[in-house]
Amino acid sequence: MKLSEAEWSVMEVLWQGESFALKNIATTLNELNGWSKNTVFTYLNRMETKGLVKIDRSSKTPYSAAVSREKCAKNERDELLSKVYSGATSDLIAAFLKESPISKQEVERLKKLLDEMEV
Repeated sequence: MKLSEAEWSVMEVLWQGESFALKNIATTLNELNGWSKNTVFTYLNRMETKGLVKIDRSSKTPYSAAVSREKCAKNERDELLSKVYSGATSDLIAAFLKESPISKQEVERLKKLLDEMEV
């Protein structure tokens, strides 16, 4: 399940709470992206078809996320790892570390994580 940039925007709003009215989602996305209420409504309905959004039409706040942020993030990481690094996790981590300096605290945290993973 690959999310487009627009779908990520919608999901980021939905992940902020349990359920929402269209008006609340549309107001937030209008401020962020300049989208109209109709545009947001269209996205929500399309995303329901994809299984990303739940719509409870009997509720005053019918819109909620059908998938967690963690699941979507994992899918994105898995795709990046597979497509760009041929599944080599160490290559992905090395590339990030070469291009983004990290603090000593982050280094210690990474070491601890790696130690905990040892079998």
